[in-house]
Amino acid sequence: MEKGVVLELLESVPHLLKLPSKQIWFDFDDEADVLYVSFERPQGATDSELTEDGVVMRYRGDRLVGVTILNVHRRFSGQR
Repeated sequence: MEKGVVLELLESVPHLLKLPSKQIWFDFDDEADVLYVSFERPQGATDSELTEDGVVMRYRGDRLVGVTILNVHRRFSGQR
């Protein structure tokens, strides 16, 4: 199992390098099925936008400081 996790992480590296910050925090709420991604801590978001596909983009001014992804299991693994 560990080898599979490492391979999946390696596949995600090119995408992670394109994100707006080199420090990224991930928090997953399993009960709510929500993934929180922060590009700054604290986020200090002053505005947010909910997309049609259930993603909340959080901004401080014009700067993207975080993303909240709803229904993570359903979206990525077909569960729940």
